[in-house]
Amino acid sequence: MATHTETGDVTGTRDKDYNLIWYVEACLNNALRLETYIQDAEREKDTEVAELFRKAQADSRKGAEMGKDLLRARLGGG
Repeated sequence: MATHTETGDVTGTRDKDYNLIWYVEACLNNALRLETYIQDAEREKDTEVAELFRKAQADSRKGAEMGKDLLRARLGGG
């Protein structure tokens, strides 16, 4: 099975920029998904699990913000 390495020729976006965009999107999706898990844990009155998911959600938000900052700087947006 041959693999092709995309270097921006197909998408028009260099790998490192695409990877940062993907990372931010993944972090934000994770934060959203964790909100559902937090609500599930709270409904079951499992504060230990809810707290774990809140911490993970905060980490995902932090990762997204760090990624957005890098993208802004590298793509010339500030």
